[in-house]
Amino acid sequence: MKDKVRRGARHPSKADATSLISGKDAVGNKQHEDSSFSVKIQGAGVEPFELEVRGFWLVQDAVMTLLLRDDVFPRSNLLLALAGMTLDPLAELQSLKGLKPGAVLRLVEEPYTARSARLHLARVLELLRAPGPQDALREGRSPSILETLTQTPDSNLPNGKSLKRSLSNTKTETTKPDGVAPEYLLPGSSERPLMALLPHSSQPESPSYLRDLCLSCWNPAPGHRKLQGDFLYITVVTMEGRRCEITSCPKGFFLNRSTEDMFDPRPVQSSPVCHNFTDLLCHISPAFKQTLTALKNRSQLPPVELMPTPYHTLSWLGPPCASRSHKNNFSRLGVEEQPATQAPDWNEELQAARDLPQGSMEERLQRDRAVLQVNGAFVRAVMQGAETVADGFAEPVNGNPDDPAFLWGGLFMSQGAANAIFGGDRGRRAAQRLELKGVQAYSDIEGLQGLHTLPTAIVDYRGVRLSAQGLAPGLEASDQDQGTTPASRGLLYGVTAGPQESPHRRRLLERLAHSAKCLSLQRHVVVGPKDHKVPLFTSVDAQGLLGADGRFYILDVFRTFPADANFCPEVETESLTVPEEDESKTSGGEEKEKEGCLKEGWPENYHSVSGLPRSFSHGLCRLRPELVQAFIQHKHCQFTQCVRETLDANGGFEECATACDSRATQAVRVACKEVGSISDIIFEMRFNPSVFSPEISFPAGESKSIKLQETLLREAAAFIITHQIPDFLEFCRQSNEAPMDGVSLKQALHQRGINLRYLGHVITTIGQSQHKDSLRHIMRLVVGEVFTRSARRVFNSFLQGVDVPSVSAAVSHFLCCLLVPHFTPAPLCDETKKKSRRRGRGSGASESTPWSMLAGAELWNLVCQDAAETYNISDSLGPGPNHLVEHYGLQKLSLLREFCLKTGVQLRLRDYILDNQNKAPIGPDDILNIFPVVKHVHMPTVDASKAYRAAQNFIQKGLLDQAHEHLKEATYLFGRVCDDLHIEACYCHSLLAKVSFKQGRAAEARSVQLKAVVISERVLGFDHPNTIHQYALLGVYVFAGGETALAQKCLLRARLLMLTVHGEDHPYTATLDSCLGLVLSGDQRGKFLENALRLNTSFFGPANLHTALTQQLLAQWMCSKGDYRSGMSHQKEALTAFTSMFGEDHPQSRCSKEFLCTITKQAVKVERSLRQAGAECAEQTVENLSPTRAAMLEQMALLTGIKSITHRNGLQEYRKKHTELKAAVAKELGFLVGDELVTPPTVNGEVKSSGQEAGSRKSAEDGGSPAAENTNEGQQEPLVEETTMKSAATAFVNGHVMQPAQANGHGETTDVDAGDSEGANSEGKEEDGEYEAGAAGQEAGNSTPNGVNSHTVNGEMESQSVEVNGAMNGAGDVPVSPSVLKSKGTWADVVSKPLGGRDTAVNGVGGKVTANGRVQE
Repeated sequence: MKDKVRRGARHPSKADATSLISGKDAVGNKQHEDSSFSVKIQGAGVEPFELEVRGFWLVQDAVMTLLLRDDVFPRSNLLLALAGMTLDPLAELQSLKGLKPGAVLRLVEEPYTARSARLHLARVLELLRAPGPQDALREGRSPSILETLTQTPDSNLPNGKSLKRSLSNTKTETTKPDGVAPEYLLPGSSERPLMALLPHSSQPESPSYLRDLCLSCWNPAPGHRKLQGDFLYITVVTMEGRRCEITSCPKGFFLNRSTEDMFDPRPVQSSPVCHNFTDLLCHISPAFKQTLTALKNRSQLPPVELMPTPYHTLSWLGPPCASRSHKNNFSRLGVEEQPATQAPDWNEELQAARDLPQGSMEERLQRDRAVLQVNGAFVRAVMQGAETVADGFAEPVNGNPDDPAFLWGGLFMSQGAANAIFGGDRGRRAAQRLELKGVQAYSDIEGLQGLHTLPTAIVDYRGVRLSAQGLAPGLEASDQDQGTTPASRGLLYGVTAGPQESPHRRRLLERLAHSAKCLSLQRHVVVGPKDHKVPLFTSVDAQGLLGADGRFYILDVFRTFPADANFCPEVETESLTVPEEDESKTSGGEEKEKEGCLKEGWPENYHSVSGLPRSFSHGLCRLRPELVQAFIQHKHCQFTQCVRETLDANGGFEECATACDSRATQAVRVACKEVGSISDIIFEMRFNPSVFSPEISFPAGESKSIKLQETLLREAAAFIITHQIPDFLEFCRQSNEAPMDGVSLKQALHQRGINLRYLGHVITTIGQSQHKDSLRHIMRLVVGEVFTRSARRVFNSFLQGVDVPSVSAAVSHFLCCLLVPHFTPAPLCDETKKKSRRRGRGSGASESTPWSMLAGAELWNLVCQDAAETYNISDSLGPGPNHLVEHYGLQKLSLLREFCLKTGVQLRLRDYILDNQNKAPIGPDDILNIFPVVKHVHMPTVDASKAYRAAQNFIQKGLLDQAHEHLKEATYLFGRVCDDLHIEACYCHSLLAKVSFKQGRAAEARSVQLKAVVISERVLGFDHPNTIHQYALLGVYVFAGGETALAQKCLLRARLLMLTVHGEDHPYTATLDSCLGLVLSGDQRGKFLENALRLNTSFFGPANLHTALTQQLLAQWMCSKGDYRSGMSHQKEALTAFTSMFGEDHPQSRCSKEFLCTITKQAVKVERSLRQAGAECAEQTVENLSPTRAAMLEQMALLTGIKSITHRNGLQEYRKKHTELKAAVAKELGFLVGDELVTPPTVNGEVKSSGQEAGSRKSAEDGGSPAAENTNEGQQEPLVEETTMKSAATAFVNGHVMQPAQANGHGETTDVDAGDSEGANSEGKEEDGEYEAGAAGQEAGNSTPNGVNSHTVNGEMESQSVEVNGAMNGAGDVPVSPSVLKSKGTWADVVSKPLGGRDTAVNGVGGKVTANGRVQE
C-alpha cells in the first residue's frame, strides 16, 4: 500500500497538542509526558527551529514529524545526525548518548533511489495541488461550511489563522450584531434556496504555480544514461512561458539541455543540482518563488478540515459551474501510477493488520489505526473498481453472462447468481447485503481470535450492485487436486465438507462454538446432500476453510441471523400440513387454528389484525441483531416474572429464596421451559438460523427442538409489531429530536431492530393511532422513505437500458418525470439538436430511445406498484407527487435530496423550481456525476470507545470531573486512531463540549464544539441531521462567550438545513425557533417564539415541558415590550403546565408562580400610573423585566437538552423507603449493610465525617459501587445530586435574577442533567444543618449504587437512572422520571434475613445479592 510507511507513524505532533489523561493501561503515559524535551533542528536548507520530542519516539518518528512541518514540506529523503553521526531510524531517542534538551540535530540529505525520487515528486504534487474551497464538491465529498461562518475581518493577514483563531478566541465581539434573519428563514416562508446551503468560502482558490508539469517525451532514460544515474526526465512550463527539461538523479534534480526536438542530457552550466525539486523551480521561475512564498504565508485551516476522511461522504450538490472549476492537477507527471507489478493482496493486508499485537494500549492503537487505514484503502479501491467495471475496462473472468465476475486491483467483484429460491434479482441484492452484515457480526465479536473474514464491501453504481471481496488463499485447488477430499483442499466445515476429523477441524469448531454463543445461535443438525447428519454452529450455507496462510476463514454468512417468520408464509403453510395418522388427534383444533392462532407463538388474532405472515418479494427476510438482543431482554423480563410468580405460589418469594430446598431451583426450571430457554437450569436464549428455510431438512430426532425454535421465531417476529414499532412511535411522540430525514429514520428503526420492510406497518400503526396528528412528521418521513426507495429500484432498472453518452439526459428525464406531475418531454427541434451537436453531446435524445419515451404517469405507476409489493400499501402514495405535498406536507426538494443520496447522483448547485410542467426543471447539464455508493464493514476503535462509554457512565452518576477526564482521553485516542474523522469521535467531542459547559468552561466547550461541527460535516454530511444538532449546540456555546452574531449565524444555519432536509413542521424546528427568539432582536423574536409555541402545542400539547418553556419565553418577550396582559396570559399557561408536570412544590412551579405575581404587580403599577399621571409618567415607572444574559443562556441550555428538569418525588420516596428498610434490617440483625457499619442515628442531624465521601469518590473512580448511603437519611431531607439550575427556577424583575423561595429552610434544587451547572467541583450549602456538599453526584453514589435505583415492579428488575444520556446523535440527554414503587416486595426484601454468604446462580450468572439490592455479577 501507499501508506505503509505512514501507518507505522505515531503522529507525535498530535501528542504535542494533547496530553493523554487517565487510563489504567496507558503504557506509562505519565513517564512519556515527563520524558518530552526540546531539540534544535538545522541544516538541509531549512531555517533553524526547535522541535518538541518524546523520549520513547523512534528516530523515524521524529523524521516523520519533521516532514509534516510546513517549513520542511515537501522535502523528503532526510536523515538526522547528532555530532556528525547519522542516527539509526529504528533507535529510540532516549537511548541515544549525548541527546539531551537543547541538543542540535542536523538534517542530512540522503541520496535518492528511483522509487524515492518518485515519492518526492508525489509530495511536490501534493503541494501544487493545495486544497481549494471547491475541491470537495468537485470530488463529490461533503465540504465543511463552518469556516464561512466563523471568518473574521483579519483572516487575510499574513499567517492569519481564521478558523484556528476562532477555535481559541473567547473574547466578546466588539461589533454590534444586526440580528436580522433573511426572509427565506422566517417562519411560514416557502422559499428553499439551495445557493444558501453552500456559501462561498473565504479561503482563496489555490494559485497557479506552473502552466504544466509532466513527464518528458524522452522517457524512459536510455541504457547508457541509466548507468550514469538518470531516473526520470521531467518537462516544466513556467508561468513566464519558459519550457525546461529537468533530470532526476541520485543527488537531486538539475536542468538539462534537451528540447522538444533534440535529446541532450548534459546539465546546463548555470544549473545547480538541488535535492529539493521546488528549490530548482524557484531558481528557474521567479513567479513560482513568489507564489510559493504567498502560499506559506496564507491562513491555514485546521488539520481536521484538510485531512482526507477514511471513507467517502457523498455530497449531493456540486459546484455551480463544474467546467470552470476543473483545473490542471498535473496528473501527466505519472508519479502516482502504480508500476506494473502484482495487485495488492487486500486480504493479507487486512489479516496482517488484525494480527498485530494487542498487549499494551500503544500496540492496540497502532493495530486499530492500521486496520482502519487498510479498510479505508480497500473501500476506495472498491469505488475505483466499480467505475472500472461499469466503464468496460475490466473483462469478466468467467463465461457466465448472467453472473459476470471480475478480477481487478486485487478485488473479486461479482453481481451474484440469481437464485429462484431466494427471489431472483431482489434476492440476489438481499444476499449481498446480508453477507456484509454477517461479516460485520463476526468481525465485531470481542475476544474471538483465529477466525477470520474476508474484506468485504458492496457497491451500487449506475443501477448495478457489485459485491467486492479480497482474494482468500487456498480456496481453489489445482487440477491434480480435484479428486482429493475437501479437507486436503482446505474445506473443514460446512454441509458439503463431508464427515472428517482433524486437529485443524477441532480448533475451527471451537472458534465457531464461541462465535455461536456470542451471536445467540443454536447448535443444530441438518441432513446433508448424501443423507448424512451434519452438526452446525452457523447457517447452513456457511463454510469454514483453512487457508494457505494457515488462518481459518468463514465464508457465505448471509443467513447468519434467524429468519423473520412474518414473511415466511409458504413455510408456515407447509408446517400446517398434518399426516394422515394424526388427523384424528388434531381435527378438533382445526377451526380454532383457522380463526385465530394458526400456530403456537402467534398472538391471538394476529393475522387478522396485522395481515402477517405474508409473502415478500424475496426469500431472505432475516431478523436484525438488534431485534434479537431486544427480544432476549424481553424474554429475560418474562423469565424473572415467571420465577417470581412461581415462588410466590410456593410459599412466598422471600422464603423460597432463603430456604435450602429445591423450590427455587424448580421455579427456575419452570421459567426456563416457559420462555423457551435451551437450558433448563439457566436462562439462555439461542436461535436456529436454519428454521423456516424450505430447502433444509432436519433429522426426525430434532422435531421437538425445531418446533420450539419455530415458536420462538414467531414470538420474535410478533414482538416487532406488538412492542418495537409502538415503542418507536412513542419515543417519536415524546421527543423533540425525532428523525428528520431518511437516514436518521433508518438509523432509529434499526436501533430497535425494525427492518425497513416494516415501513408499511409503521404507516398503518400511525394511521390507527389516536396521536396521529402528533406523529405527522414521522408519517411524512415514512411515506417519503417508501417513495424514494421504490423510486430507486425503478431507477436501477431504468438505467440498464441507457447507453453511456445519454446517462445525464436520461437521469434528468427520470427526475423530471418523478417529481413533476404529468410531465411530458417536448419533442426536440432541429435547432436544439444542432446545438447539442455543437456542444459535443451528439444528437441528443431521439424519439426511438426507450428511456426518452417514459412519461410521468407511467413512472408513477411503476413506483406505486413497487411500493405495494414491498410495503403492502395500496393508496398511500396517491395519484401523483402533488398528493405527497398536499396530503403529507412532503417537500419535493427533500425528496430530491433523498433520491440523490441513495443513488449517488450529484446535482449542480442552483435553485430548482420543481413545479414547472412546461419546461424541464432539471436538465442534462445539471447532472454533474454519479458516484458509487459503498456499504462496508465498520472497524472498531476499541480503547477510544471504551473510554467514551466509561465517560457516559460517569455522567449518569453525576461525576462530571471523571467524565471530563475520560472524554479527554477518548478524544486523544480517537485522534491517534482516526485523526478524529470518525462518527463516534464526533459524538465524543460533542459530549465533551457539553460536560465542559456544565462545569462552567464555556471557552473550552466552544472550542471543542467547533471541532465537532467540522467532523460532522465532513464525516456524516454538511446537511446531516446530526450536523443540525451540532450547529444548535455551537450556537449556545458561542452565545455563552458573548458572540451573539456568531450564535445567530449558527442557529440560522441550523434552521436553513432543517428547512431543506425536512421542512418547518417538525418538533426540532420549535427548539431552533425558541433559541432564535432569545438571540435575535426586534419583532422577529416574536415571530420565531410564536411559531415555536404553535409547533410545540401541536406536537406535544399544552401540558409539556417544551410548550411550557416556550410560553414562558413569550411571556418574557411580551413583558419586555410592555404588553403585560399578553404576558400574564402566557405565563398562566406555563404555570398550569409546570404544576401539572411537577406539582406545586417543585422549584420550577414556584418560580413560575412568582414570575406571574411579578408580572401582575407590574401590570397593576402601570395601570395605576396611567390613571393617575398619564402615559408619560407611566413610561417612566415601567421597570425592565427582560431576562439577563445568564438567564437567557440557561434557558437555551434547557431548550437544546444540554440541561434538563426531572421529577424528584418518586426518587425521594423510593430512597426514603429504601433507607427505612435498611435501618430496620440493621436494627434487627446488626450486620454490615452495603459495606458500611450500621450506627445509631446521629445527633442534631449532623452528617458524619467526609471520609465516607472520599471513599465513595475513590470507589466510583475505580469503577466500583460507591459506599452505601448514611443511615440517618430517614431523618433529614434526601440530598439531591445536582446543583441548582438558576434559570429553571428564576423570576426576572428589574433585569435581575430572583432566587426561588426556600421552603422550610431547605434548599431543594432542580435536577440538571446528571450534575450540571457549576459541575462536580461546585459546593452547595443547605441552611438547615450547615451541610457542605462535595462533588456533584457523589452523594447520589452514596445513596444509590452506580447512580441507578433498582427495584422490582411486577416482578421485573427495572433501573431508574437520574438521566439517560443517548439521544439520536449519541450525546443527547433524555430525562427519565423515576416511578413510585408499585409492589410491596423488593429485592432488598431478600436480604432482610441472613443469607449465610450463599451465592445464587440465576440466568446463567452467579451473583451475590448485597444488602443494598445490587446484584454483583
